[in-house]
Amino acid sequence: MFKTKLAAVILLLGAGGIAATPAQAAAPVIPAMTNIRTGLNAGFDRIVLDLSSGPAPAVSYQLTDELTADPSGEVVWLTGQYFVNVTATPAAAHDGNGNPTYTGPSKFRTRNLANVMAVAVTGDFEAHLSIGLGVRSRTAVNVFTLTAPNRVVIDVAH
Repeated sequence: MFKTKLAAVILLLGAGGIAATPAQAAAPVIPAMTNIRTGLNAGFDRIVLDLSSGPAPAVSYQLTDELTADPSGEVVWLTGQYFVNVTATPAAAHDGNGNPTYTGPSKFRTRNLANVMAVAVTGDFEAHLSIGLGVRSRTAVNVFTLTAPNRVVIDVAH
């Protein structure tokens, strides 16, 4: 009888040690920006954000009178009479360890384009990547994503 009770205690104690712990949930893959390209096309200027693999981000844009930095809210001074603020979510300009994946300039002029005068990275915070464009005139804007490889495309009419 003593052996039976001892065996039961060992089984109970052992069961607690054997119980599997819940698997760590894998961190979501956030596409990281690696490059910004610009190009002049017939009728529109194109800005392309090259992204690493992962789910294609949702994109949106807003025409605005000034650009602000995310998350500080400070004004981003950029060449242009009008501004376009583009947001991609989830997306970032750094990897999971905080290392930059986009090492180009955070702000640059686009002298080769007809309407877009300048581009700036205005935010990289909590999987929200923001890009600001300074433009000469308010015109049609089309923002969309492409996959294989992932890209955010911003077309601004002349």
